[in-house]
Amino acid sequence: MPWRVKSEGRGRHQAVYYFFVESSHKDEYTTSAMSHVRVAESPKNIGRALYATAVFEPGEFVAEYTGVRIPTAIADSLTDNRYLFELDSKWTIDGTDESNIARFINHSCEPNCEAEIRDGHIIISASEPIQSGEEFTIDYGEEYFKDFLEGKCLCGSMQCRSGKK
Repeated sequence: MPWRVKSEGRGRHQAVYYFFVESSHKDEYTTSAMSHVRVAESPKNIGRALYATAVFEPGEFVAEYTGVRIPTAIADSLTDNRYLFELDSKWTIDGTDESNIARFINHSCEPNCEAEIRDGHIIISASEPIQSGEEFTIDYGEEYFKDFLEGKCLCGSMQCRSGKK
């Protein structure tokens, strides 16, 4: 069973927390589209991105956001992790591991994908037609935008909430 360790502070003021985490298992969702996507550097100078290598129609499965399932209360206290995806008020998926291909889907204020929670799985699907070679994008939501992207969003969309077009 997986355990995670979190430490805070230094020296004699250091607190170490051990807590059990539940894994989000990869299943039929994860493997069905893997041959139709690739990870590559983004020309927006924001790191890597996930790209289509085939045409995707609206509603078509793109990827599952996978990782370690941690209590949302713990996730809310993590300030240095940008790969957290909240399932509900009790559980959050920590998608930090690079085997989570969906972690490479970047934010856009005008996204071409959307996320849906189905039976404890975070499923990313195309919300509009996506051509081969096109980057997959998703709107990370108001809270993430406010905390990390406000004034710094580089999505280039005409609808960009940072006003950068």
